[in-house]
Amino acid sequence: MDVIFYLAPGLIMAMALGMGYVVVRRWLRLRAAWNSGLTAEARCLRMYTTTHGGRGDSSVRTVLHHVYEFTARDGRVVRFEEQGGSGTVIEGDFVTVRYAEGPRVSATALAPRRGLATAATIGVLAFLGVIVVFCAGFMVAYASIASYLPL
Repeated sequence: MDVIFYLAPGLIMAMALGMGYVVVRRWLRLRAAWNSGLTAEARCLRMYTTTHGGRGDSSVRTVLHHVYEFTARDGRVVRFEEQGGSGTVIEGDFVTVRYAEGPRVSATALAPRRGLATAATIGVLAFLGVIVVFCAGFMVAYASIASYLPL
């Protein structure tokens, strides 16, 4: 029975650390694209939305997606999908994308907002850090209390 008091917080910690990895990776990709200085004209190939929620009394969250295609400086044709972005960009529109070269091209059509992206990343990481510290504290507290309980 004790295993549940270690397994559940351990899984929550693992999920929080995984989310932190995803957040940092996305921030680094955006930062690389914004700082590279490389731009290209991209065409919006597709625009669509996805919705989440709406069951029972929950709210509905709609996310806008764009699929862009551009030719990089080395002649490669790059196609990428991006969440968010301007709702005024529709299929067929041309936009300026910023990208970083490499084996895997990082590109974004989002305007550079370095301060906002950094603050959002730090905020999410702080929240996830609180979750990890709480779970670790819970496991340590349970271990110390369980040692005093009779078998």
